[in-house]
Amino acid sequence: MDDESRSITNSAISDDSGYQSLLANISSIYAAARSRAQQAVNVVLVETYWQIGRGIVEFEQGGAARAEYGKGLLTQLSRDLSLQHGKGFSRSNGIRMRQFYLTYPKGATPSHFLSWSHWVELLKIENETERGFYEQQTIREKWSVRELKRQKETALFLRLATGKNQAEILALATQGQVVEQPADIVRDFYVFEFLKIPEPYVVSEQDLETRLCDHLQPFLLELGKGFTFVGRQYRITVNNTHYRFGVLSSDSALLCAD
Repeated sequence: MDDESRSITNSAISDDSGYQSLLANISSIYAAARSRAQQAVNVVLVETYWQIGRGIVEFEQGGAARAEYGKGLLTQLSRDLSLQHGKGFSRSNGIRMRQFYLTYPKGATPSHFLSWSHWVELLKIENETERGFYEQQTIREKWSVRELKRQKETALFLRLATGKNQAEILALATQGQVVEQPADIVRDFYVFEFLKIPEPYVVSEQDLETRLCDHLQPFLLELGKGFTFVGRQYRITVNNTHYRFGVLSSDSALLCAD
């Protein structure tokens, strides 16, 4: 078969609707399998690091003679394990593994939802209630490590906890933010640091709309779960008068900027 005939044949296959369905199906199967494989590797890795942390702690608790090793133990372990197994055994990572076990002595039950990088970020939070909130919210919202860092830096927990009683704050820690009514969706204020607006600086409404639309993904992430972008300069007519709105819809509310 010459090149021209081969090209015609390939074009005919590509244009066939049945072939396109086959291609989409195979791609979907492959993507799902790759996702499961990555999740399986992640589960084993997190469990392994927890086991390593337990081994370190149990060795340290083995008597006064071992207690004197102090910080030297993790330094020596890092050196020897790195020689045997390569990357992944820095002293700082050893500290985190030890801390991981001490923080979750019964194991991290939702570990298959979170990567080791997620756990490292969570372990940096000293307050148990606050850490529990970010853990549950990361699972609920399927945050990437980058988004988890951002929400920590913009103090999402403190913003949501403002004005709540102790029971409500504890509920945040154990369940994350549960949306049950419109008031649960809208926060008292939002943080749009990704717009990089210098301080002090007051932007016009039109300029703010343009900046938000140019950063649509982080904007929707900051709003939280349940919002969908409907349109920019969306036209609405009331009593024969035309208005244009930037509209975001949720299951139970509309946010509009005239």
